[in-house]
Amino acid sequence: MITALAGGVGAARLLRGLVRVVPAPQVTAVVNTGDDTELHGLHISPDLDTVTYTLAGLNDEERGWGLAGETWAAMDQLERLGGEAWFRLGDRDLATHLYRTERLAHGATLSEVTAEVCAALGVGVRLLPMSDDPVRTRLTLAAGTEISFQEYFVKHRHAVAVEAVRFEGAAEARPAPGVLDAIAGADTVIVCPSNPVVSVGPVLAVPGVADALADRRADVVAVSPIVAGAALKGPADRLLSELGHESSVVGVARWYAELAATLVVDEADRSLAGEVEACGLRCVVAPAVMSTPAVAADLAALAIGARPPTARPPRSAA
Repeated sequence: MITALAGGVGAARLLRGLVRVVPAPQVTAVVNTGDDTELHGLHISPDLDTVTYTLAGLNDEERGWGLAGETWAAMDQLERLGGEAWFRLGDRDLATHLYRTERLAHGATLSEVTAEVCAALGVGVRLLPMSDDPVRTRLTLAAGTEISFQEYFVKHRHAVAVEAVRFEGAAEARPAPGVLDAIAGADTVIVCPSNPVVSVGPVLAVPGVADALADRRADVVAVSPIVAGAALKGPADRLLSELGHESSVVGVARWYAELAATLVVDEADRSLAGEVEACGLRCVVAPAVMSTPAVAADLAALAIGARPPTARPPRSAA
């Protein structure tokens, strides 16, 4: 039984590799919802949708988000009418948000809606939002203005300096049903190569999640999203630096030292293995750039087997 903490494209690719080596029903992914936003009266869950579409084989590989073969008639017309169109929603993607918003308005939880969408799209992995309660990532820019994550990431294309990050609503939120049990009952917990600040950070901010990971530290394997000092996608490297952390696998090791016993780093960072281990984690060096699904599967298989010798042996699938 494998549980993964997930957010965004890196997590989606690793999970797609994982289900090539572990039956999908044995995998639970706890997904970041700090990126969730409300636009045009719709509840949008970008990380949940990215993971769902990727596992369903429907994602747009070239863009890295949304559905393949998408059309944009609704957005084009909205823009023509003078509406806000900086956050692009494809026509079929809109159907997901319409369904989610309607079900939430009728009293369903985000967990329930996520399970329904996964069932409809044939996703066998159990996807759990980190919380059914609203948690929103807010970023304070160097100029002092606070904006939402989507404004930072999409509207400003993460090209503005950040001086602080907070997770609005996290202190009052509860883990979604099944989240803590999934961590406690897993043979291995994988922290996917997601942005540690704004993808994994909101998950850890939900009360009880970080403690549950710390209790299982020997079985927790993190995969670094930083390779040779840079993020493969997105602003993880810049955010780490702007918030006073080292933008390297050593910085990632310090970030996760209390929660994970093992860090997987790319071969480009082999020379830093000793510094990683000085942070109190075992360092495993392997190809970590998921250029193909096969490489992602190899990385996932290594992560499952990368736990230190003190970790408990895997339970049988039965």
